[in-house]
Amino acid sequence: MAGDAVRLLSLSGLFPIYKPKGPTSAQVLNQLKGQLLKEAGLKEYVKKRKQTLKIGHGGTLDSSASGVLVVGIGEGTKMLSSMLTGSKKYTTVAELGKATDTLDASGAVTAEKPYDHVTKEDLEKVLPSFTGEILQIPPLFSALKKDGKRLSCLVREGAEVEAKPARPVTVHQLTLTDFQPPFFTLDVECGGGFYVRSLVRDIGEALSSCASVKELIRTKQGPFTLDEHALKEEKWNISSIAQALQDSGHLLPAQPGAKRLKTE
Repeated sequence: MAGDAVRLLSLSGLFPIYKPKGPTSAQVLNQLKGQLLKEAGLKEYVKKRKQTLKIGHGGTLDSSASGVLVVGIGEGTKMLSSMLTGSKKYTTVAELGKATDTLDASGAVTAEKPYDHVTKEDLEKVLPSFTGEILQIPPLFSALKKDGKRLSCLVREGAEVEAKPARPVTVHQLTLTDFQPPFFTLDVECGGGFYVRSLVRDIGEALSSCASVKELIRTKQGPFTLDEHALKEEKWNISSIAQALQDSGHLLPAQPGAKRLKTE
């Protein structure tokens, strides 16, 4: 086996990449995997559930969103569940007075309501009610599944789909950073299973109007930040990823079975 192939197949751990707006998280992951296999001179095969290269991501980012996507490679794929449940940070630009079926700008407009009555003070006054442990109804257009099929796929196929029941989610921090009607910008820090699109919908309703997401950027996932750690496409190569895995080792909790250094 050639040197690059040996290096690629020995990579193990978690590292973050930059997902651009447009493709799905799965498409970005497939592109990354394809580039790595090509560089190593390997072909993809799946035999008895065994893949040439074990790779996965730790939490879907909407196709219309951009930002940090944490990738697990090799044994690192077993650590991805911690990314799903861990803390995340987002910056979102929302638009008052417009509701869509997807709860963001990619969907069809389903309602338009007046928003002239909404002030910056009104917005700041409702935010505490969306902070802490809250109940949230997930969007119909989401990666959640019914009978093994994604809700978003079922909706697009014209199937009758009921909204999932409200479920508990956690918002650690919620800050209004800009208000230029009809647009407002929020910084959100939340736990797993949280949907910024649902948050914006609910804020719009709380203000006796409606609202949808115009832009969404994930700025942090777990210990990885967009500015400091996320690898852009030009660095989706074996050497850059090996370096990223080495650099991120101290950011992650020790893996089960790993020996801990004794400290006084």
